[in-house]
Amino acid sequence: MFPGWMQIALVVLLIVLLFGRGKISGLMGDVAKGITSFRKGLKDGLEEEPETPKAVEDQKTIDGEVVKETEKDKA
Repeated sequence: MFPGWMQIALVVLLIVLLFGRGKISGLMGDVAKGITSFRKGLKDGLEEEPETPKAVEDQKTIDGEVVKETEKDKA
């Protein structure tokens, strides 16, 4: 079911022969930069405080628009 260590070593050897060590190490460096950037973005996102909603007096919301109440609406 699972590949043995010889099969894994053969696949790694073929990848190194096809792409070369320089190209693989450059790719791994790019992956590491991407992971670092992702973690930094997550950390920056968590540090931001969520905005608190502002209090609205004598107004009501209809379909996402704020409309002032008139004397007729209150009755």
